[in-house]
Amino acid sequence: MKYQIRSRLMATTFIAGCAAIAQPALAQDSSDVATEAPEASAPSGEIVVTGSLIRNANLESSSPVNVVAESELQLRAIQSTEQVIRELPGVVPGIGAQTNNGNGGFATVDLRGLGAQRNLVLLDGDRLVTANQLGTVDLNNIPVALLQRAEVLTGGASTTYGADAVSGVVNFITRKDFAGLLAQVSNGITEEGDGHSFTADITIGANFDDGRGNAVLSLGYQEIDAIFQGARDISVFEVNGLTGRGAGSSPTSVPTTVTLGGTRLQLNPASTQLVPEYQGFNFNPFNIFQTPSRRFNVYSAANYELTDTIEVYGRAIFSKNEIDTIIAPSGIFGERLTIPGNNPFLPAGVRDQICTANGIALGAACNNNPALVLPAVFRRTVELGPRISDFTTTFFDYRAGMRVNIDERTRLDISGAYGESDLVQIQSGYTLRSRVQQALNATNPNTCTVTTGGCVPLNLFGPSGSISPAQVAFIAGQSTITIKNRLSQARAILTGDFGSLSAGAEPISYAVGAEYRDYGYERIPDNFAAVPGELGGAGGAVPPFTGSYDVKEVFGEVVAPLLAGVPFAESLTLEAGIRYSSYSVEAANNPNFDTTTWKVGGSWEPVADLKFRGNYQRAVRAPNIAELFSPVNILLTNLAVDPCQGAAPVGNAGLTAVCLAQGAPAATIGRIPAPAAGQAQSQQGGNPNIRPETADTFTVGAVISPGALFDGFTLSVDYYNIKVNDAITQPAPGDVIAACFGTNPASVSAAAANTAACNTIRRSPADGSLSGSPADTFGLPLLLSNSGRFETDGIDLTMNYSRQIGKVGLNLNFIGNWTNSLFFRASPTSFNRNCVGYFSVNCGPTVGNIAPEFSFQQRTTLTFGSVDLSLLWRYIHPVEYEGQADDFIARGFTAATRNIFRGTITGTTPFVGATEDFNRIGAYHYFDLSARFRVAENFEFIGVVTNLFDRDPPLTGSNVGSTGANSGNTFPSNYDVLGRRFNITARVTF
Repeated sequence: MKYQIRSRLMATTFIAGCAAIAQPALAQDSSDVATEAPEASAPSGEIVVTGSLIRNANLESSSPVNVVAESELQLRAIQSTEQVIRELPGVVPGIGAQTNNGNGGFATVDLRGLGAQRNLVLLDGDRLVTANQLGTVDLNNIPVALLQRAEVLTGGASTTYGADAVSGVVNFITRKDFAGLLAQVSNGITEEGDGHSFTADITIGANFDDGRGNAVLSLGYQEIDAIFQGARDISVFEVNGLTGRGAGSSPTSVPTTVTLGGTRLQLNPASTQLVPEYQGFNFNPFNIFQTPSRRFNVYSAANYELTDTIEVYGRAIFSKNEIDTIIAPSGIFGERLTIPGNNPFLPAGVRDQICTANGIALGAACNNNPALVLPAVFRRTVELGPRISDFTTTFFDYRAGMRVNIDERTRLDISGAYGESDLVQIQSGYTLRSRVQQALNATNPNTCTVTTGGCVPLNLFGPSGSISPAQVAFIAGQSTITIKNRLSQARAILTGDFGSLSAGAEPISYAVGAEYRDYGYERIPDNFAAVPGELGGAGGAVPPFTGSYDVKEVFGEVVAPLLAGVPFAESLTLEAGIRYSSYSVEAANNPNFDTTTWKVGGSWEPVADLKFRGNYQRAVRAPNIAELFSPVNILLTNLAVDPCQGAAPVGNAGLTAVCLAQGAPAATIGRIPAPAAGQAQSQQGGNPNIRPETADTFTVGAVISPGALFDGFTLSVDYYNIKVNDAITQPAPGDVIAACFGTNPASVSAAAANTAACNTIRRSPADGSLSGSPADTFGLPLLLSNSGRFETDGIDLTMNYSRQIGKVGLNLNFIGNWTNSLFFRASPTSFNRNCVGYFSVNCGPTVGNIAPEFSFQQRTTLTFGSVDLSLLWRYIHPVEYEGQADDFIARGFTAATRNIFRGTITGTTPFVGATEDFNRIGAYHYFDLSARFRVAENFEFIGVVTNLFDRDPPLTGSNVGSTGANSGNTFPSNYDVLGRRFNITARVTF
């Protein structure tokens, strides 16, 4: 791999660490895993509280905010913020390092499982330019070395930050007024000897002009190697999640498969005849569990007091990220092709079978036919190697502003920002359909009928390796897609106070202001990417499109302390906020819209050690550029069972009528294949007619800190409830199937064939399946509308306890989440599906990862003078296949489809003969051990063992979840697929 890390780097760090252990050391405190958010001092001494625009050191937001402290980031030895955020209880993993097929070259966070587009990622309370058309921020661009903490706010925050903050906010806080030098280097490796990682950062800062100013510069570099699925037993061979057979996918395999008369037939080993399919393709070893990456980033910030009342500030970020995704070889995926009867590579027996199926007389009419029709051809072009997408992102974002102290109580903050994120995707290893067709049109082994481009005749009718290097060079292609995002911002905030309402109470504080944002997006594919089916295995076309919109906003917030220091009211505070937004969208139908979002909340502290808090918000999310402008395209979605497949329609007039109305040829009834590799074609894209979605969110909870009775202990418990109405959603595959076929496909009426719910499903004209060429097999309509609804509620619990026991410091931290519900309904007539604790192709409508009912993290840290020993315990509650739900019939499952595999595994896989039940994943406990040594005043050494007991991931088989989430026979973003691994870090400060 091009990201190989030299072993001497690992040795250097290890030797330095060992030498350091022998040195004298000073004590080092251990910070919390998750606590109530402390306030962060900005350069001027103002206080930044996530979830509020009010700047006041003595006021707290009524919204619960949990914190991942700097110490936790160090003890986890993270290379990217995505690693630690996706494992937080209550967070459903978004796209990240363990997402391969479906990774767009960026990392996202998905709070509460409502979708990455419904939460907002901030840096020091400010927006960054987005990474894609969905409007999400790439977590790879967050400067890890300078992070002080990450704050996670649950529930709506649209009033404070604008649209996108429906399910919450993740606010990364950098260190302020950094002075000195911090250099750190980190090396990691798995116990299997792969997945090397290397990170190096250096940060330099200084105060100047007698403390009137500060400047900081941080540079970082990182490399991570790939981990292939073939290197782990669980994924060395693809296992069908429905049958438990390790046999590989079909029909795109080696040797070639051809659909004739509606039946898929495969070339026999002797290359003489087409016979029933007998050999699948094991794609797993080519795929990866950890995407290789390389990142270089620069962060700089400065502030300076021009006068006693005027301060200027600025910050700039630059990052260049390179991420590779690697999947199984390209090929010909159900394309309709033609071939001359006298093609030199066409076996005579196969030629005669083709002629017979096409009604062509054998003999001269067949042998000399210039264009015999092959209705659907499938062949993995293994000779080209794997398909690789190289994503290179160049990102910069800068902000500058000025703070003016109008008087002792009033401040004006004016700032502007501009950012760009340019992503270039280079796809290599792909078979070009047009060149395959050109290379098949040959009657001479050395010359094509059309010789342009240096055409070399192609041999599709042989075993693996029969495509020569010269043929590979002609049919292989490389494609480039460029994506440009930009964001311009301007904002002015006036903050101050009105004085106190009662003696001892803090003043009533306010914030009012205005904001302007201008978003732009452009996608530029080359000719290969823009043609449907041209790149074998890339899905539909990638059409060019652009989109932009701007938003003008005015807002205001007030926090009013009513009482303080009186009986039964140590403090009583109310808060409120409102934001008005006007969107102007550049589109032909000019879909402009205005929105208003507001909040009310408060806190009551009857005694010093007990506080109650609550917050209600009406949040609004405007459609993003993809939802408005993205052209309708043919993409893949997972679907394990097709109601029309196999013998199901035989003797059933209603089901037969529906399958025929969807485009299945009459000859295929009774032998329609299942979706290839469990993936069906689907129609997906934007809708310029959609409008903003609204959400009602509220939280209520309590904070207990009984210092007098239990010194060092704090507890917070909060209930959250989020309802998204008029949600911009696409239906799940099961919703589309149920809308047409009902909950029992065997009883579907023939009249259903004439309904839009049925005839908008479009099948392959070759074999009637939902898989095939994107040029003529459109599959399931998964189109956007405002008809959806999300709803989730649950409880977050955080506990912290610290004390000194003799010479030993004890620090206990706990953060847990219980999710009561996570409902998704694509339309008012769709089933209201609760996905908590379940996995399937229908659950996880945004990314497809699992939302367990209960999860927690608990860290225990012991401090022995200069040494910290810390154990992190991570827990994931058991989950089940969705068909196991008590209401499985209403969810679209029948008695025959309720279960996936349960029995003895067969075929070719290390698990052959084992008895497994894919319908249930048991509880998972992970333990990570960290040791931190403060070996000198300015030197620190940290060692980490992740997945200490080498817990294997669950075996679920493939095709039982979404393509991106269910990979390598498991769910790699939810469960640890890398195994036990080690990391050592050396930190030097001056």
